[in-house]
Amino acid sequence: MNNKPRVLIIEGSPRKYGSSAQLVQVALRGIKEAGGEAETLFLYDYLIKPCIGCVSEDTKYCRFPCVIEDDDFNKIAEKIIASDGLIIATPVYWYAPSGMLKNFIDRLTCLENMIFHKGRSLLEGKVVGFIATGLDSGVFMAISYLMAVLNSMGAIVAPWSMAYSHLEDVSKDEGALKDAYNVGYLVAETVKAIKQYNSNIGYKPDLNTKELAEIIKEYRVETAIEKKRRLSELSKMILREEYYIGGSSKH
Repeated sequence: MNNKPRVLIIEGSPRKYGSSAQLVQVALRGIKEAGGEAETLFLYDYLIKPCIGCVSEDTKYCRFPCVIEDDDFNKIAEKIIASDGLIIATPVYWYAPSGMLKNFIDRLTCLENMIFHKGRSLLEGKVVGFIATGLDSGVFMAISYLMAVLNSMGAIVAPWSMAYSHLEDVSKDEGALKDAYNVGYLVAETVKAIKQYNSNIGYKPDLNTKELAEIIKEYRVETAIEKKRRLSELSKMILREEYYIGGSSKH
C-alpha cells in the first residue's frame, strides 16, 4: 500500500513557462524531499465552464459530481478527492487569481456542499498551500482570497503555506525560492502528521444550537454588571468632554 502523501498541484496560468509555474518546480522538490509524490495539472489544458449557481436555488441541487457534465471539472475533482494535499498556483490578474482559476474555485462548491448530502465537505482534511506571482501589487490579496475560500470549504492550511514574488526573474528571489520549497515540503509534512493523528479533523454540523445559545445568554448575565459599569464610565467621559467643549470650564 502506497502511504506517501499525494499532492495535486493546480496551476492557473496559461503560461506553462511563467513565473508561478517556475516556483511550482521548486515546490515539487520540497514535496519529494518530504517523501511525497505529486502531479501537476495546468487548468488551461482543460475545459472548465463557469458555475451556474444552482446552490442558490436549493442546496440539494448542488452536489458532486457537478451537474455540469460536458466539461472537465468532474475529472479534475476526482483527482482532488483522491489526493491528500493541494497546492494552488496562479499569476495575479488585477489583484486576484486568474479567471480560469476563479471559475474552477467556484465549481469546487459542489465538493464543499456535500456536507448537506453526506455530512462532510469532500475538501475537508485536504492540506493546502499557495503560490502567486505578479510584477505589480496584489499577490497577497490573491493568496488571501484562495486561503479564505479553501479553509471555508474545510481544507487545512499548512504552516508557512504561501510563496509569492514580484520579480520577473523568480530565480533571483531568494525568499520566494525558500518559500516555494517549503510550501511543497510542509504540505507533504502536514499530510503525514494528520495521517499519524489517525482521526477525522472536521466540522461538526449536528449540534444543539439552543444549548449553545444558552452559553451566550449565561455569559451576558455574568457580564451585565461589567457592562453597566463600563457604560456608566463612558457616559461620565462623554459628559465631561461636552462640558469642556462647551466652554463651561472657567478659571
